[in-house]
Amino acid sequence: MNSDYTEETHSVDESSRKMTEGLNKINQIKHEVQKVVVGQPEVVNQILAAFLAAGHVLIEGVPGLGKTLMVKALANTFSGDFARIQFTPDLMPADVMGHAMFNMKTQDFVIRKGPVFTNLLLADEINRAPAKTQSSLLEVMQELQVTIEGEAHKVSPPFMVLATQNPLEQEGTYPLPEAQLDRFLLKITIDYPEELDEISLVKQVTSGMNREKLDVSEVQNVLSIAEVEDLRELTSSISIDDQVLEYAVKIVRATRSWQGIATGAGSRGALALVRVAKAKAMLSGRTFVVPDDIKTMALPTLRHRIVLTSEMEIEGLSHDQVISELLSKVAAPRD
Repeated sequence: MNSDYTEETHSVDESSRKMTEGLNKINQIKHEVQKVVVGQPEVVNQILAAFLAAGHVLIEGVPGLGKTLMVKALANTFSGDFARIQFTPDLMPADVMGHAMFNMKTQDFVIRKGPVFTNLLLADEINRAPAKTQSSLLEVMQELQVTIEGEAHKVSPPFMVLATQNPLEQEGTYPLPEAQLDRFLLKITIDYPEELDEISLVKQVTSGMNREKLDVSEVQNVLSIAEVEDLRELTSSISIDDQVLEYAVKIVRATRSWQGIATGAGSRGALALVRVAKAKAMLSGRTFVVPDDIKTMALPTLRHRIVLTSEMEIEGLSHDQVISELLSKVAAPRD
């Protein structure tokens, strides 16, 4: 009896130690990112949630709000590889994935791997490339592998795609297909900063911190690749009560019959919502998911997984407005 109690106490202590260490690492990442990213705490938390949940992120916002800076700052916090691809109308799939080329010396074909073989991939202005180039990312985002000339090549974990797009310019852009959008764990929208944050930003820039050059040299490396994997494993171990899990599923199922939504979210939406809710709990220092974690992460998880009816679009209602209305009507568990 005493032996069982001792083992159980040791297990609880070990779990508590891992959680404390994990929170310390997360706070270090936040501290480093905030050295160069002024304000936008919600956006930073959502990106970190996707990072912990091993998911990909689509970031949408007008130019000049620090989307690229945020991604580069995150990349500097761990010892993995970082690559950036500027998507343009003439970008080909081989420019992203790689290709086979003939070696004149060996008289043989060799594989030249593309920039996708990295840990953190920034796909800048992804909607400027044609559909065939966009879709070249589908396999690696889902299967963590790239097929070149019929041969599969694995990418090294951790692997994360952070794509950006500008919602204002439609001319010369190619909207992402639904299959591509569904591969992103979250769609994060960046709005204009608060007035005090913007004042602070302008002061820093005009004091010599040149944001135009995306200077992230101050951001320190605080994580190894092994520690990233440990953090993700710890996040996946966060517990979730059956009632809270059912609440997440009810929200997703409600999108399929909600007035104003032509196409609702699939089962991948429910899986994504639970995964990112665990990450939200982790960021909050809890070992369990609460209904507010589900509700808070529902917008970034589902806004790109639904299609509004033409009536809603004519009325000028946004995806966020429709989902917010839905969330207000789906009852959350209280116990």
